[in-house]
Amino acid sequence: MTALVRQANFLLPEDILNDLKQLVGQRQQSRFVAEALRKELQREKMKTALQTSFGVWKNADHPELKDGVDTYIRKQRKSTRTVRNA
Repeated sequence: MTALVRQANFLLPEDILNDLKQLVGQRQQSRFVAEALRKELQREKMKTALQTSFGVWKNADHPELKDGVDTYIRKQRKSTRTVRNA
């Protein structure tokens, strides 16, 4: 499935444009910029998600983890082990 492609015009600092032209083939520059922009947008979305969800976790809602997640997991694993008779 091919994504709809539209033209956009951006102003870039000369040093970035020079590096792009030097390091990326002329026919690959749009793809390269799109991929770099996609990665940066994903990073920004993640940053926003982290900022908006900050403080959601309440220790009072998870008393089983008061001694730490590692302790809780060890207890869970120990309780589910079966003893094999040899």
